[in-house]
Amino acid sequence: MDIKCIIFDCDGVLVDTEKIGNGILLSMASAYGFEMELEDAYRDFNGRSLKECFLHIENKIGKKLPENFEKDYREKSFEAFKTQAKPMEGVLAFIEKLKIPYCVASSGPVEKIRLNLEVAGLLDKFENKIFSSYQINSWKPDPGIFLHAAKQMGFEVKDCVVIEDSKAGVISGISGGFKVFGFANGYNNDDLEKEGAILFHSYDELENFLFEV
Repeated sequence: MDIKCIIFDCDGVLVDTEKIGNGILLSMASAYGFEMELEDAYRDFNGRSLKECFLHIENKIGKKLPENFEKDYREKSFEAFKTQAKPMEGVLAFIEKLKIPYCVASSGPVEKIRLNLEVAGLLDKFENKIFSSYQINSWKPDPGIFLHAAKQMGFEVKDCVVIEDSKAGVISGISGGFKVFGFANGYNNDDLEKEGAILFHSYDELENFLFEV
């Protein structure tokens, strides 16, 4: 496979944070009558903007969340990420072997991406290669963030692959014309494959897919 650039999503691909963020969101929302299993949150919330997630919760409970809900969620999740975030298994070794350019493109704010990468020990690998939906006001499943990342890295879509773990992210990559590899975690397998991702279960497996001799 002739690949010139790899575009990584952040949460659930580079950094193991999805359980933390979703757990806090579900806990906070439960105080307002919202109920959802963690595995359903993986499927429905991962890769989407917080505003979309909040709207989903509001539609289910039939009322608006408090104005300070987002601020409280940001504060609680940031504190949790500082102590609990860790790199996905095998990702550091995978990145250190790469001989082609790579970057991260995420729906989260830049400060959240940087915090998670820093706590996971990956920030130095991605300096000046961090792209956020907040920079361009375009969120997955719109393809804008991946198209932006490819352009900023200096590559055409056909020369890049996207690494994702969410349904919204896979839709974003596929609709942008990218080949997308989906990180299967046991909750998302069917959804990612259905949207057109090539599934992988570990970074060793991804390495074999991308750089098989």
